[in-house]
Amino acid sequence: MKTRILKAKVKAFTLSELLIVLVIIGILVLLALPNLMPLISKAKSTEAQLQLEHVQMLQKSYYYMHSKYAPSLTEIGFEQVKLISQGGTANYKIEIANSSSTTFKATATSITDFDGDGTFNVWEIDQEKSLKEVIPD
Repeated sequence: MKTRILKAKVKAFTLSELLIVLVIIGILVLLALPNLMPLISKAKSTEAQLQLEHVQMLQKSYYYMHSKYAPSLTEIGFEQVKLISQGGTANYKIEIANSSSTTFKATATSITDFDGDGTFNVWEIDQEKSLKEVIPD
């Protein structure tokens, strides 16, 4: 009985058929990737927008307490998430570009060139919560 089970043929794919399918899938991914890069960049820029809105909210709170805007992120209690270059998850470095008693400007600069064109994405926000993309990627 054992010999009959061992001799029975099982329908399956050959190794060469599997390799051909994998090559075709790889080619399709390479063709689709350039079309998806703008979507990836847009999704990652959401991180910058959310972080800058948070900084603006913290600055506003600081302004109500001290009648001026803080010159540094530590004064408002903002803690930068570890950057990808440091083994973390953040794609943007957040900084306070300038601050005075009546105004401030914070920037988020990407540390990664998302679409490989040589430009790094930069966003900024001010005391009026005017969020804009300074350098698109």
